[in-house]
Amino acid sequence: MPGGIGWSELLIIGIVALIVVGPKELPGLFRKMGQLTGKARAMARDFSRAMDAAADEAGVKDISKSVNSAMNPTQTAYDKFQASTGLKTSNIKPGGETEKLAKERAEAKERFSKAAAERATERKAKEAAEAQNADAAQPKTDASEKPKAKAKPKSASKPKAKTEIDSKSTKAKPKSAPRKTAAKKTEAKE
Repeated sequence: MPGGIGWSELLIIGIVALIVVGPKELPGLFRKMGQLTGKARAMARDFSRAMDAAADEAGVKDISKSVNSAMNPTQTAYDKFQASTGLKTSNIKPGGETEKLAKERAEAKERFSKAAAERATERKAKEAAEAQNADAAQPKTDASEKPKAKAKPKSASKPKAKTEIDSKSTKAKPKSAPRKTAAKKTEAKE
């Protein structure tokens, strides 16, 4: 509520007025207070109108316009331009050539971005297909199979002869050596 008086204060004032004035005379008191408030508001309106009229006669509005123009020179220049050309911002209609060009540019940009995205997905699909074709052309090797190592060339040295160990002697006899059989032993003794 204007004036800084809230509902709780009005309630307290009403209770005090009820006790002091009495319930019979309370409606008359409120009526008188309303009339006084209305007269005060009417007097304030009349006073503000008289002050505005005096300011118009003295040329205060012209001074306020010149002060405002000094504070905002671009607005003043714009107002003078409008007055000299007869062009007003209300005459400018939306949907002019500039707006059409802006819409066309936005649509072209959107089409370009869509086409670029399509080209990128086609390129990725093509690369994936080429990779699959390359994998299919190469023989598949299991991960457990290891590539065969190249055979080492044999060295010029003579391979060692395999030896057989005789159970009675600790000397090793070469395998390539002929065995003496019992028949040969007898022949050798004769």
